[in-house]
Formats: sequence, C-alpha cells, structure tokens
Amino acid sequence: MLFHSEPELSPPTVSTALPRLSSARVDPLREIEILDEYGARRRILIPLERPLTIYVDKRELVTLMTLGAQPELLVLGYLLNQRLIESPAQIEAIQVDWEVGAAAVKTRAGLAEIEARTAQRVVTTGCGQGTVFGDVLSHIEAVRLPDARSARISQGGLQAILEVVRQQDSLHRRAGSVHGCALFEGATMLLFVEDVGRHNAIDTIAGWMALQRIAGADKVFYTTGRLTSEMVMKSAQMGVPIVVSRNGVTQMGHELATRLGMTLFGRAANRRFLCYTGFERFDAEPLPPPAPTAVQLVVGGAPELARSR
Repeated sequence: MLFHSEPELSPPTVSTALPRLSSARVDPLREIEILDEYGARRRILIPLERPLTIYVDKRELVTLMTLGAQPELLVLGYLLNQRLIESPAQIEAIQVDWEVGAAAVKTRAGLAEIEARTAQRVVTTGCGQGTVFGDVLSHIEAVRLPDARSARISQGGLQAILEVVRQQDSLHRRAGSVHGCALFEGATMLLFVEDVGRHNAIDTIAGWMALQRIAGADKVFYTTGRLTSEMVMKSAQMGVPIVVSRNGVTQMGHELATRLGMTLFGRAANRRFLCYTGFERFDAEPLPPPAPTAVQLVVGGAPELARSR
C-alpha cells in the first residue's frame, strides 16, 4: 500500500474534530534470493504481507492482510466503508503497533449496537480475505450519486487517466503481486495506493478522503482489480460515480452499479475500454473502425487476396 504522491495530512482546524493517528508506516518490500529458469541465482523484491488485527474499544473486529505502508488510513477507511462509523470525528485515536500486529481504535462515545451490526459477516471475492458485514448491504440503496448532467467523463478524459496510470511508478512494476487504486480529479491523480488486496487500497483512499474532507462527486476512481459488488459498493459510499478498471466486472457488480446509476469502465488500457453501465455519463468520441487487412489465400496452387477485418 504505497503512496507515490506522498500526500501530507493537513492538521485539523479543530483539535477534537479528527482522530489522533500513529505513524506506523513500514517498508512494503523485502529482498529474497531466487533461482530462475536459466539456473541463475539472483535477488529480487517481493511485497511484504503482514496481518493487522483491528480492535475497536478493546473488542477484536477483524484481521486484515496488508503491506502496512499507511495502516492508520486503511483502518479508518475500513470502518467507514463498513458503515461502522459515519465520520472520522467519532474516532478519538488509531494506534498501530507492528510488534503485536494490532491497530487499537478508541472511539469517543462507543459504537452503537456493534455486536448486532457485525454479527453477519460475508466473505467476499476480494483478495486478502475480504469481508463485508451484512449491515452494509442493507444501507446501500440509500446512497445518492450526482446526476448524469453534473458528473461526466469524455473519451479523451478517460484516455488521459489511463495514460497517467501507465506512466505511474509502482510496486507492481518492481515486485508484482499487488493491486493499485487511484483517485482522480479530471486527469490529475490525487492519490495512488497499492496493497495486497484491492479492497485495502480503496479503504485507504476512503480514509484519506474523509480526513481531508474531500467529496467524491466530481472524482473518478481507478483500480487494477475486477469490479465486484464490494468494489462498486465502496466506490458508491465514497460518493464517486465513475469507476475505471484495468480488469472486468462481475454480474453482481454490474447489477449494483446499474441500480445506483454508476458508470463502470472495464478492460481499460491504452485506448481500449468497455463501458459496462452508465452510458448517459459518457461523452463518447468513437475511434475509427480498424482498417481491413489483406489475407493471402492459396486457391488451386495460386495465391489469392481476401479482405478481412
């Protein structure tokens, strides 16, 4: 979970408004020796995965597998996206201690009915043991996204985002085995986060947005991971109406996005993409169809040209 843009958190204007956070960032990579197909021994970098158990008011909640580059924001975003809290102001402090692999969350006034709200746990398709508490699913219909007139994207704007992502330095290029997520305003990348699971990366972005008081209505969310119902749901809860993925979409992700009025792009890389839902937000600038190619056929021993697309 690496911040390439290195955002610095602004101090809150009111000291009691936002939580106190530890600064327990750790190195997300480790060097190991490998043996390759040529019989050569060499050293490479791999992501360093760590378990982080979240305790809320001394009550164990869940264990996340993470790179641990910005764990406090991950914990905050997880609590927000699970709808266990409505605002960072409900949290007094988040303290991460890697010696015991724990994040201690202290609330200001406790969390109402936390036992009942976390009783039903759904194991999702997310990498790194994704979970969604049942209470989240019952509230998703209340999400309201901006209408298609006020939140739009053009084909040129989409291609500009993909070009920024293509040029972005990343852990994936150096070590592989991670997912990346980014938040865009126009073609400007506000934040880029990598972690072992795409849901960890989006939770971290959610935590950062909450602390910075950044709204999602005019933003675009990008992910390297597939668009499952979990990813669609979290994007919607962040208020982001347009989501772009290098990967595809699942049936539940497609159905949920359709109900919420979100625009989903998948298989997006270079100039290629598929717009799955929310066509009304998209100002298409179609590329010309590919020119037909000549294919040489051999008929009765003599070459013959055929036209093929």
